[in-house]
Amino acid sequence: MSKDLIILGAALPTFLLDRAAAATGASSVEPRPPQAVRLHGATRTPEFDAAVAPLLFQEKLDWAFVDSGRKLADFGLIVFDMDSTLITIECIDELADFAGRKAEVSAITEAAMRGEIDYRESLARRVAVLAGLDARVLARVFSERLQLSPGALELLEAVRATGLRTAILSGGFTYFTERLRIEHGFDFATSNTLEIANGRLTGRVLGEVVDAAAKAAHLRRLREEFSIARDKVIAVGDGANDLLMMAEAGLSVAFRAKPATRAKADAALNFGGLDRIVELLG
Repeated sequence: MSKDLIILGAALPTFLLDRAAAATGASSVEPRPPQAVRLHGATRTPEFDAAVAPLLFQEKLDWAFVDSGRKLADFGLIVFDMDSTLITIECIDELADFAGRKAEVSAITEAAMRGEIDYRESLARRVAVLAGLDARVLARVFSERLQLSPGALELLEAVRATGLRTAILSGGFTYFTERLRIEHGFDFATSNTLEIANGRLTGRVLGEVVDAAAKAAHLRRLREEFSIARDKVIAVGDGANDLLMMAEAGLSVAFRAKPATRAKADAALNFGGLDRIVELLG
């Protein structure tokens, strides 16, 4: 199927539009008011990734390669990573803040998101920091610090109105994913379970770890359960731990993501909200 390159955001400089068209071999250009341009018949090339994508980032422009004519209603399932994707925070970093060790844990989180540390190792190291913490801090992080990412509510409203199934596939913690699932009506959620004993976190997780491979496996299972083809799935993530999951989708969206994640995604939304997915498929 033919692809289109959609560029969203502020005014697109003429030189950059010309460069994008040349790099992708686009057959025609269609302005889409108020702030979008669609390049028909565009092919993603190494030149686009190496030369054009960094310039789009400099100009604070979002972009996506989508199948020509594909609409939101053509999809059947959208799945989200939670931390720094569906929500604005990394829950484990905020929990560590209550232990006075946020900077230490944040550094490990960042390294894991860049793919520099194995996720299981990073999770074990970070959760160990929480040992002895009063479990009531979970509720405080949820009520005091957790916020949905910009555009999340608008996107959820649009996908539900269109009939898509929704899921959270997270390497975070069930306390947060379950509350989000219930409060916002997700069809499914999975994540890691923090062990609690005598009202305090033990510094361990229970059961199987939800890592990159597990997230991808859950997505494949959901596709089978709902009888939804791979090309009818949207997956949204931000870190290295999301890449296997995103590879199982027909449209992969890197939301305010690390460069390595953006480089492998169909769409890079660095500046607009999650509702830009609706604009891409409007």
